Amino acid sequence: MKFGVAFANILGWAGGPGAIEAARAAEATGFDSFWTIEHVIFPDKYESEYPYSPDGKMPAERSTSMPDPLIWLSYIASATTTLRLATGILILPQRNPVVLAKEVATLDALSGGRVTLGIGVGWLKEEFDALGIDWARRGDRTDDYIAAMRALWAADGASHHGEFASFDDVSSNPKPVANNIPVIIGGHSKAAARRAGRIGDGLFPGKGSIAQLTELFDIARQEAATAGRDPAALEFTAGSEAVFGSDPVGAVEELAAAGVHRVIVPSYMVMFPNAPDAMAAFAEKVIAPTASS
Repeated sequence: MKFGVAFANILGWAGGPGAIEAARAAEATGFDSFWTIEHVIFPDKYESEYPYSPDGKMPAERSTSMPDPLIWLSYIASATTTLRLATGILILPQRNPVVLAKEVATLDALSGGRVTLGIGVGWLKEEFDALGIDWARRGDRTDDYIAAMRALWAADGASHHGEFASFDDVSSNPKPVANNIPVIIGGHSKAAARRAGRIGDGLFPGKGSIAQLTELFDIARQEAATAGRDPAALEFTAGSEAVFGSDPVGAVEELAAAGVHRVIVPSYMVMFPNAPDAMAAFAEKVIAPTASS
């Protein structure tokens, strides 16, 4: 079982010293990855419903620091050697795919092939409005952008003809170390699971019970098979509050039985009183006993 830390670029880790200390501590204690969140802007007023809190509002204020995920990951990349650098998630339809392909490939090349691109379609309509990007077609735009980036990563003289991105005989370098970057689809909807199976390398639901996760993973595998892809190649990342309960090892084993390959834990659960001590305690209690699973 792998273990990753989500919400890595917030609170005390949003700034430089805290980020470096946390990243090094994670690497030393057995975590395999850091996952960042993204919002370009924070609307003072919004009607869109945040899907991960009971009141439908982000647990943040207008002054909350939320660094750009790629720049933040680049910063911690220089202080680590094995930690995977993951966006969890980056809002893909808000980005220019040609520019993003270059940025992500550069980070992957400089870090020795450590980048995982977790992407989502977004939930905050007001943010799309501020960026001047069509909200209704964000799903179709996402699919097109993934294909465009993969074409640029795979070879020089790349061409792609889609509704939202189109180019002929262009090259973007450096290339990713493996000439590709794993694209993990974020989201807890059936549409996200289908997208993961159809064109993704994995699925990262932001929430869900064991039964709900199992259903989503089954949908992703079925969609992959229908698309002529290998269902077994999909990587599933998910978390559970039970990992911090009375039987954390049992909770991890339950997630593994459901098909989870990486257990994700929120940063604020391994941040206090300080990252090195909190992560070491979690590693002793959870990571070490489940190392063979």
